[in-house]
Amino acid sequence: MRFKLRQMEVFRAVMLTGSMNGAASLLCISQPAVSRLIAYTEQSLGLRLFERVKGKLRPTAEAQLLFQEVGSLYEEALRIDEFARDLATNPQGVLKICSSPSLALNFLPPIMAAFLDAHPQVRLTMRTTLLADMALELLGRKAELAVSVLPIEHPNLVVEPFAQGRMVCILPEGHALAASPVLTLAEVAAHPLVLYARQIPFGQLMAAAFAQAGVEWRARADIERAEIACALVRAGVGLAIVDEFSVGRAGWPGTVVRPLREHIPLTLSLVRSRFDTPSRQAQAFVGLLRAQAGGM
Repeated sequence: MRFKLRQMEVFRAVMLTGSMNGAASLLCISQPAVSRLIAYTEQSLGLRLFERVKGKLRPTAEAQLLFQEVGSLYEEALRIDEFARDLATNPQGVLKICSSPSLALNFLPPIMAAFLDAHPQVRLTMRTTLLADMALELLGRKAELAVSVLPIEHPNLVVEPFAQGRMVCILPEGHALAASPVLTLAEVAAHPLVLYARQIPFGQLMAAAFAQAGVEWRARADIERAEIACALVRAGVGLAIVDEFSVGRAGWPGTVVRPLREHIPLTLSLVRSRFDTPSRQAQAFVGLLRAQAGGM
């Protein structure tokens, strides 16, 4: 192998820091050692990786392409290293989950707390991911289990719906519409709106709902995450329509939640790789998740 792991590590460090000195500091080695290894790498690969332009190091086009490949490999090597350390230090195991961002705000934290109380020796790692990246998380084994707030289809994923929800409207406290127990899309659209960007699934869902209701609308602010919508509503930018799981039963301070007369449904799903058997930890988490959903 002409491009060894140590060479990849040093090359990656130079690309990240933009200099030999920076790479040396990052790796806790000397600058001459970095320079020698980069020179040897260029020689062994037959590639020019860096050029000096006005005293600064500039990556070549070949280096940029190589960096993309090295990055994914380096992340996988770190994952394997972490897995090996977990095997040695944590025999009870690790549970890695990911979820739609809105579910991590109010819905999942109590379930995670209950799981860790019942399994104190298990280390839980949690990350949020957009729907478009969920398959990569699971099939790349960065997560064992995913919880999605919107439908997902993939031939290599097992998708199990487990709960139903809906979109709701959030308003600033004291807003004129807050006195109404239920709001229509037409009433909401008559005010400044904070809505999901149209290019993401939530935005497409809302665009379809407004079209079906025959309501003209225009967003004052486009967002991609529910917590940003809640913050903007609290600041008085406008009204927002978000999924009910992101606001929870208590809502956000400074805002009130009202249901919509037009039912815009959501289906929560458990998602996992078709090629993996769920671990005991994952099965226990799913049990708590289903119990929580059953009490909604």
